[in-house]
Amino acid sequence: MLVEMTLVAPLMLILSAGVFEFGNLIHDKLLMEAGLDDGARFAARCNSQLYTDAGLTAINCANIAANIAVFGNPAGTGSARVAGWQTANVTVTIGTNCQDAVVGGVTQYRSVTPQVCIVRAAGTYPYSGVGMLSLIGVGPITLSGLHEERLIRF
Repeated sequence: MLVEMTLVAPLMLILSAGVFEFGNLIHDKLLMEAGLDDGARFAARCNSQLYTDAGLTAINCANIAANIAVFGNPAGTGSARVAGWQTANVTVTIGTNCQDAVVGGVTQYRSVTPQVCIVRAAGTYPYSGVGMLSLIGVGPITLSGLHEERLIRF
């Protein structure tokens, strides 16, 4: 029984550690994607012109959306959703990608406007993990994700 345990225990420990590492990687990826979803949703509805028209200081919707993506709040304070993730790793583009709603008489997008514009939040995260992947020779992994929303602007 001692010989069997000596042969099986290292393999089971390595497999268990690998499952833990993979679970941690997927967890970080899901947190990153949830942040990008939140940031794009904010940016799709943000309208800095309302602030300007009201005589208030104009806001930068893309920067606030990046803060929401990384930190979960507009101010960009507190700890990041994923440890080590920074707003520099997030790019929010608002309304630069516009498509015709109807092309050749075929409705591409349901819309009351002739064009539909898209907001895109994209980000990367250099996953460092707990080091099990480096033991088997897997180098650094960069997680990436994106989320697109229609530009609404209330």
